[in-house]
Order: sequence, then structure tokens, then C-alpha cells
Amino acid sequence: MLYQNILLIDDDEDDLEIFQAALQSVTSSVECLAFDKASEALAKLSSKTLIPDLIFLDLNMPIISGQEFLTTIKKDEFLRDIPVIVFSTSSSRSVAEEAKNLGAAAFITKPDNFEDFKSLLKSYLGLS
Repeated sequence: MLYQNILLIDDDEDDLEIFQAALQSVTSSVECLAFDKASEALAKLSSKTLIPDLIFLDLNMPIISGQEFLTTIKKDEFLRDIPVIVFSTSSSRSVAEEAKNLGAAAFITKPDNFEDFKSLLKSYLGLS
């Protein structure tokens, strides 16, 4: 398995719960730490006390947006190589292109149902 430690950043409590439930449903070998504020996640990453293998990032968040978060970590020599998958309710092509231009490894529109959520996580985590 490629990823053992995932960082999830999303200000929507329901989305956090659904993500974690879907992840637990497809694997028990991946640790997931969730933050509902990008500023807190950024502080933890900057302190180097947290080094995830992969970050799932929502874009529309208060204080520090997903775009600002992505821009900040991609400028940091220590953090820039951590793959970031933007995980958004948006399905806009221009929003997806902007995220990729800022350094996102992928852009995913949040699925509408739990089974699709599980399939998507399996795919991105290499669980087939």
C-alpha cells in the first residue's frame, strides 16, 4: 500500500465523518488525521510534527482557503513533495485547473453516495 498516513482537511463536519467512515470501510491499515481548519493543519505541518503520505484538501474553507493552503505548502521545501488531492463539491473545470496549477496531484469532486465514495478511495489509495 502506498499510503499509511492521510491528512484530511475539510471544514464540513458531515464530509469529515463520511470520509472517515468510507476509509474505515475500505481499509483499517490507513491512519487518517482530520482537521476542520486549514490553519491548524498548516501549523502542525510547519512544526514538522506531522508528516502525512497524502493530503485530501477541501477548497472552500474560512480563514485559510484550500488554494492558500496549497500555495503555502508547495513553497515549503520540506512539505512540497507531499501529494495533495483536492476534494471539493465543485465540478468546475476552471477550479480543477487552478488547483492543478497550484500543485495539486489530482482534483476530485466529492461523490454523492457512500458506495461511490468507497470506490473512489480504493482507487486513489491503490486498494483496487
